[in-house]
Amino acid sequence: NDKRTHLYGADKVSEYKLSHDKKWVAFVYQFKTYVTPFVENGKTITVGPNMTSLPVTQLSSRAGEYLTWSADNSTVSWFNGPTLFTRSLDEAFAFVDGAPETLPDPVAEGIDLSFTTKADKPTGYTALMGGKIVTMRDADSTQEVIEDGVVLIKDNRIAAVGKRGEVDIPDNTLQIDTQGKTIIPGLIDAHAHGSQGRNEIIPQQNWKQYSNVSFGVTTIHDPSNDTTEIMAAAELQRTGHIVAPRIYSTGTILYGAEGLGYKAIINNYEDAYFHVERLKEAGAISVKSYNQPRRDQRQQVLWAAKNQEMMVVPEGGGKLQQNLTMLVDGHTGLEHSLPIEKGYSDVTQLWKATKFGYTPTFVVSYGGMMGEEYWYDKTEVWKNPRLLRYTPSTVLDKRAIRRPTAPESQYNHQNVARYAKTLRDNGVSVHIGAHGQREGLAAHWELWIMQQGGFTPWEALRGGTIDGAKHLGMSKDIGSIETGKLADLVVIDGDVLSDIRKSEFVEYTVLNGRVYESATMNEVGSKKKRKPFFFEQDNATFMPQQTADEVEAKAHHYHWEH
Repeated sequence: NDKRTHLYGADKVSEYKLSHDKKWVAFVYQFKTYVTPFVENGKTITVGPNMTSLPVTQLSSRAGEYLTWSADNSTVSWFNGPTLFTRSLDEAFAFVDGAPETLPDPVAEGIDLSFTTKADKPTGYTALMGGKIVTMRDADSTQEVIEDGVVLIKDNRIAAVGKRGEVDIPDNTLQIDTQGKTIIPGLIDAHAHGSQGRNEIIPQQNWKQYSNVSFGVTTIHDPSNDTTEIMAAAELQRTGHIVAPRIYSTGTILYGAEGLGYKAIINNYEDAYFHVERLKEAGAISVKSYNQPRRDQRQQVLWAAKNQEMMVVPEGGGKLQQNLTMLVDGHTGLEHSLPIEKGYSDVTQLWKATKFGYTPTFVVSYGGMMGEEYWYDKTEVWKNPRLLRYTPSTVLDKRAIRRPTAPESQYNHQNVARYAKTLRDNGVSVHIGAHGQREGLAAHWELWIMQQGGFTPWEALRGGTIDGAKHLGMSKDIGSIETGKLADLVVIDGDVLSDIRKSEFVEYTVLNGRVYESATMNEVGSKKKRKPFFFEQDNATFMPQQTADEVEAKAHHYHWEH
């Protein structure tokens, strides 16, 4: 019971692994793997790549995690993405028996353990019959709406779109009546957050993701999460093992401040390339440059990402001057709002001359009271029946019932939305980003806030669909209702073009060609039913305390809370 600290990593060591014989310790320092002798001398030893008290060797030139020792303590192994790396001690230290005269360089090549499997793909025909179709086709030049329309789906792609009577319906087609309803493309949440698992274990049913899909969110881009956890969830979703929106992510942020496990030290191009590479190899499509303090550091990340065909979505951070340099330097877009009420003509003209996108996350906008607070204030969120079906009331009530209230004039998110409207009118891409604030419903809050800022309902829907798809480089497959595109669709009860507030009343969500009844999240035409969530069983309203603690810790660690 005599506990004491043997090793100290100066908040840079994210993983230690002691050999079975307690003679060696491998560790991960700034995402690189090292090994050193383990000595018990009664003092705490500070470990790192430049330690002088004991010999230390860098094992790999690539990133690494999940350290493990062989049974005979002679070899260290680790992973980077799907690649397994190994190195024996006699290749690491000249004084180990069997060491060659010249020690090899840090390991650069490993064993690729990746494998190929089929993506999920339903078979057969489905037709949505009689609805008002808001296609978002050629949305920069037209506002196409098809009355009494038909969307024919074959397997997981759209086979035809048109008026009733103009689309041939094959025999044995599952026909779903959508008269009196609006059909829009699946919502694309360009700045989403939320736990995908616990301790790298992905649940078979994640209630947060079921809620997202129930509210019509079919694609999420998460710019801060546990790298291996969210990439695992993305693969499970793509292969049909879990129900969730299409999942894309930066993985862990490239943090410029202090933070164990996500601080990324960048002092030159080589450092930047290393960090971008490790995230790409894990499955990221983008990286989040997060408060790197110097402009040259952010530029190094940009150049490294360009050379690896990756997007860079920087944290806005509430710093206008920094935001403007991000714009000029060529980032993919800005995450979070400008910290000012509006930009003047010079900022608008500058932004217009670029392809710099804007995801203001109105629900957590800077500069004053934000959008999420507004909807807690002005609506009874804790009574929302759809939200309560997929979210534990204990999670919802503590945030939604006792909430602050303020006059309309105190909510700055509306000013943010007004300037976003100015930017969009000048050709700047503006997209919704619900920030994980309220499971699925917050994506609709984003749409409603856009209307508060002067967007028409159609323009708001454009920001929730095709604009986000273009921003993420995915518009060839998602974002609009067109022949050949993936069948991601939302069927809404009512006319959303007349009243954007009806957008939350989703009747069906079509995700990759599979039609889900949003009220139950059972798949239409399938005998398989959704299993009850923990809070639907035996009055078990509270999640296990360890799970609740980890979810809260993640929200802090990955900056999900604002």
